[in-house]
Amino acid sequence: MISRLLFIFFALVVTNSMSMMVQKTYIVHMDRTKIRASIHSQDITKPWFESVIDSISESSTQEEQEQEILPPRLLYVYETNMFGFAVCLSQKQLESLSKVDGFLSALPDELLTLHTTHTPNFLGLKNGIGLWSAQNLASDVIIGIIDSGIWPEHISFKDSGLSSVPSHWKGICEQGTKFSASNCNKKLIGARTYLKGYEKSVGKINDTADYRSPRDSIGHGTHTASTAAGSLVKNASFYGLASGSASGMRKTSRIAAYKACWPAGCVNSDILAAMDQAVSDGVDVLSLSLGGFPKPYYGDSIAIASFGAAKNGVFVSCSAGNYGPHPSTVGNSAPWIMTVAASYTDRTFPTKVRLGRGEVFRGSSLYHGRKTSQLPLVYAKSAGANKEAQYCTENSLDQNLVKGKIVACEKGLNSRTEKGMVVQKAGGAGMILLNSESQGGELLADPHILPATSLGASESSIVRNYIRTSKNTPTASISFLGTKYGEPAPAMAAFSSRGPNYFGLDVIKPDVTAPGVNILAAWPAKVSPSLLKSDKRSVMFNIISGTSMSCPHVSGIAALIKSVHKDWSPAAIKSALMTTAYILNNKGDPIRDAGSNNSASATPFAFGSGHVNPESASDPGLVYDINTQDYLNYLCSLNYTDSEIALVSRENFVCPKNSVLQAGDLNYPSFSVLFDRVGQNSSVTYKRVVTNVAKSQSANYVVNVEQPRGVSATVEPRKLKFEKMGQKLSYSVTFSSIGKRLRDAGSNSFGSLTWVSGKYYKVRSPIAVTWQ
Repeated sequence: MISRLLFIFFALVVTNSMSMMVQKTYIVHMDRTKIRASIHSQDITKPWFESVIDSISESSTQEEQEQEILPPRLLYVYETNMFGFAVCLSQKQLESLSKVDGFLSALPDELLTLHTTHTPNFLGLKNGIGLWSAQNLASDVIIGIIDSGIWPEHISFKDSGLSSVPSHWKGICEQGTKFSASNCNKKLIGARTYLKGYEKSVGKINDTADYRSPRDSIGHGTHTASTAAGSLVKNASFYGLASGSASGMRKTSRIAAYKACWPAGCVNSDILAAMDQAVSDGVDVLSLSLGGFPKPYYGDSIAIASFGAAKNGVFVSCSAGNYGPHPSTVGNSAPWIMTVAASYTDRTFPTKVRLGRGEVFRGSSLYHGRKTSQLPLVYAKSAGANKEAQYCTENSLDQNLVKGKIVACEKGLNSRTEKGMVVQKAGGAGMILLNSESQGGELLADPHILPATSLGASESSIVRNYIRTSKNTPTASISFLGTKYGEPAPAMAAFSSRGPNYFGLDVIKPDVTAPGVNILAAWPAKVSPSLLKSDKRSVMFNIISGTSMSCPHVSGIAALIKSVHKDWSPAAIKSALMTTAYILNNKGDPIRDAGSNNSASATPFAFGSGHVNPESASDPGLVYDINTQDYLNYLCSLNYTDSEIALVSRENFVCPKNSVLQAGDLNYPSFSVLFDRVGQNSSVTYKRVVTNVAKSQSANYVVNVEQPRGVSATVEPRKLKFEKMGQKLSYSVTFSSIGKRLRDAGSNSFGSLTWVSGKYYKVRSPIAVTWQ
């Protein structure tokens, strides 16, 4: 009785404090058995929750419509542990909902337990446990972010509860345009700017718009910094989407921001200077969400600077690139770099597209306004003033042909949000972004300024055909379904760059994949979420996608591992992350590839060793360590000249004269095997050395090999017995091409080699075989 009175009192307080015009978020409980069929009998394809929400909207009064009260905004749908949904409602809308058959209760939303922006939770990081235990988070680790700068006032960079700046830190906080030393604190402990190369190449920086200082005018650097090491922020969201508590992977790490990127890009000379200074300043981890096309390591500035960083004990994490799903596009592929691909989490921002003839498709968008009515649909290519009209570029659309219509635009040439601006300027009422065949089922959510959504390749093909063949005026509508969890994940993003590693075929790249699609993180207050100058919205958090987003996840996780294992080399940390990665999704199926229309299983050329698993990486059992001499011998095996090697090593090094070096002997945690396609029964033997780092110290391992198709892999010895921590044991693997079939050049097969100890340790290495 007392608890019931307290509940009534609380409900009255909340109700009286609410404005009739202001929306609040409610957790709505419904009785599945009592929802009237008549609510959605007119449209059997419509989900029950949409029917309920629509019934609320339809019951709005004329007064409410005149006052332009926002429609109910669906955030989540619950159909497993409970039956209901989370929704933003005004007081009047709540009263309407209470009259719907099956309504049980609506409780004001409340933060009960830690519920992050989802990627830490998706990665298995839990507050107070394991890598996120107080003891581990207390140690000092500095992450250097080389990017577009930082917005220092953001709440993600507050230093509450942090101890003094680490004693080994030697960096400074540079002053500049709208940035002073006071902008740094115990969280953001350093900030520098690098622009000389950029100004030489591009021209003088606009000091008013772009800040000749570490201040971020793009948003990219702020987003990546907070993803790696942002402090815990409660009640974060993007207009109610993805709501929860935002946090970086290692939320107590210190951040050093090095601004080397500007609106037109990043110049190698500036990047080299920034990396060099960062290592000198004392960073423990370097995170670079930037890069270009593949190139030989001796001609790759990032590879060269990363070699020096690794030599000094600094872990370097880089984005793989956004040129997928085309093969051999992976960048930042030097073996001493952790190369990170991008994948989806189980969180989506779904939309529904309904065509006039009845088909209903699922899309994705961050638009947060009203759904559209059924409107005329036009293909941009046939509604334009020039050849670029199909891409909805600036001034390409004919206003007379698009006014009041939904415009179907092809992706490419300009940004996806800019296409929406072009459509809006031409009088369009909405936009559908069409995928090409190469973009497959990719569904990226963008912060559009008008009702807009993306569609996958197969759905896009149907839309094009519908517009072209419809005898009546083609029509479409777009509705927005909020935030949804539970999708099969991870899944590889189509845009994520792929292997094989063009200039280092003997090393599988990328190394791992991590969350990189629709990631919510900190955003500068004066940068619009769409990056459009005409967009006057201001947000604290934005949702964007790219391998730029997956890279800082791994940077932060590496900092977590370094906290536990302070004496580990960068190669050992990398090995731990790779050999504990997983290749099955949350449904127990192989990780799928959004770059294919049929969502085929992804391969190591898409995800490397698999999806990172932080807690397992903290105790991997065995590691494959690599030292500077090993890397230099590897460069010798690539037939680099002494001068080319010197470019990388910055020292004179002479390749061994009397030993046979093969690239496949680099002590890498994966195997890339090359065979001549016309050869028969070819074979090659690679050697590896593993180091025991298990907590139990003594351990016995047995090898398990998943044989690649067309190849026999034989391991010797098949058992390893370790008696103490730090003990090293070696083994060899002989790969033999079997069968007489003439294989196509570039054909591949895949397998794995796993050292197993009991039920706990499974040290897995992928195998990729290529016939040249």
